[in-house]
Amino acid sequence: MESFSLSLFIFVLLLLSTKILAQTPAQPPAPPGPTNFTKILEKAGQFTTLIRLMKITQVGDQINTQLNNSNQGLTVFAPTDTAFSNLKTGTLNSLSDQQKVALVQFHILPNFLSMSQFQTVSNPIRTQAGDNTDGEFPLNVTTSGNQVNVSTGIDDATVANTIYSDNQLAVYEVDKVLLPLSIFAPPSPASAPAPSLTKSKKKSPLADSPVAGDDADSSGGYFLAIHGSLQVVTFGFAMVATLWL
Repeated sequence: MESFSLSLFIFVLLLLSTKILAQTPAQPPAPPGPTNFTKILEKAGQFTTLIRLMKITQVGDQINTQLNNSNQGLTVFAPTDTAFSNLKTGTLNSLSDQQKVALVQFHILPNFLSMSQFQTVSNPIRTQAGDNTDGEFPLNVTTSGNQVNVSTGIDDATVANTIYSDNQLAVYEVDKVLLPLSIFAPPSPASAPAPSLTKSKKKSPLADSPVAGDDADSSGGYFLAIHGSLQVVTFGFAMVATLWL
């Protein structure tokens, strides 16, 4: 009898416990953590060089700060490691720190663009590198069906696929590094020096030759001097002859 009472007690206790647990409201899911752009690239793989540039230039930290402290969206074109390896040897090492920052920022648009929105954008598109006028940082996007092409004036890249998109950040894989004109434009050929307008003056043959009038004057004077001498001598002989007689 006692064992039956104990079993009944335990059964009732378990029943009440189950009912209490069933009435406990479920906890809401934990809020998502802050967006980490570098983690997105690391998870996608094949973006080691871009990640390194993001860290060196600190642009990666700027992206994370902007995404987590404002409602402004971003669009990033992410070149793969293969795209960087196709650059001329020493290209990245030849850039100054400021140029590296500009190169990375040239791959970032200051607003969110979905794949379909590329069909209606106005060229040239402004990037975080700055001025989008010719000769600086112009970036043009063209579409053909579902394909999106990006042109810098130096090279043309194709959007391969979407790495990440959450209506605030869009990351697109591109098959080439986007090279801005202001950094990679070939130098203009040096212009030939303008011909000198001042020419050396050659002496005229007439300048070195005696002037006809001068010759006449000098010869005339010489003739008069001789003629006068002869007159003096003649007069002297006449006087001597007169005295002698």
